[in-house]
Amino acid sequence: MATAAARSSATDPSSVKSPDDSAVDSMRSGELKLVGRILSASNVTLVCEAEVDGGLVRCVYKPVRGERPLWDFPDGTLAGREVASYLVSAALGWGVIPETILRDGPFGPGMVQRWIDTVDSRTDEGTRVDIVDLVPPDAVPSGFRQVLRAIDGDGDDVALIHADDPRLHRMAVLDVLINNADRKGGHALEGLDGEVYGVDHGICMHQDNKLRTVLWGWAGEAIDDALIADVVDFSTRLPGAVADELAEHVTDEEIEALATRVTRLIERPVMPRPSSQRPIPWPAF
Repeated sequence: MATAAARSSATDPSSVKSPDDSAVDSMRSGELKLVGRILSASNVTLVCEAEVDGGLVRCVYKPVRGERPLWDFPDGTLAGREVASYLVSAALGWGVIPETILRDGPFGPGMVQRWIDTVDSRTDEGTRVDIVDLVPPDAVPSGFRQVLRAIDGDGDDVALIHADDPRLHRMAVLDVLINNADRKGGHALEGLDGEVYGVDHGICMHQDNKLRTVLWGWAGEAIDDALIADVVDFSTRLPGAVADELAEHVTDEEIEALATRVTRLIERPVMPRPSSQRPIPWPAF
């Protein structure tokens, strides 16, 4: 549980709400029926439908028993860290992470998260560039930022790029706060609803700096004032109910480290620059 110092003020529990309470209610109380499995995932990841009164909500279910232990994340569970990351996103009011809960399922307790329907990368005109993508260095489209140049498996020069998009920038700021160690390109989804969502947050919230991301295009640049205003508001509500909820999933030290990252970002509202020898997760997608 979190320390008393981390939860000293009385935060109204109603201030931490999911953007779609009906989806959460369905995922929490509905019977989970298996639809399929995502074979490319490193841990057991299942697609389910939660049924309540004949209504269906498609979701992702990651049972704890299907997790591979990580030596550098020995505390808690990956499922719990996914829920903790969602709680931060929700408390900020950003909705970057789809509604996420911890519940029992067909294979025991696990993380359940609302499924996101995404835009198709193939259109009538051909293949569109995704919000995070690899392209030839001479084909970086307008409105995109180049993160690095590399050589692909075929020996061709490629550029890792991401959209210069405020929805994606908000995700990058969230990653700094939750200390995301695995923001791959495939973890940023452009939804059919016009929003950009982040998924796969099982290795976040560590007390040590582990930020690894493909979203380095804004490194060294000032963060938008509106985003910092949200972070300031979050800093006043983190002690109390938010910390109480986080304490069910991560350690006291990790909650205190989150508070420290929040304070540092407020004091210096600038996107960090890479500070490790491995700032980009591998594989990047």
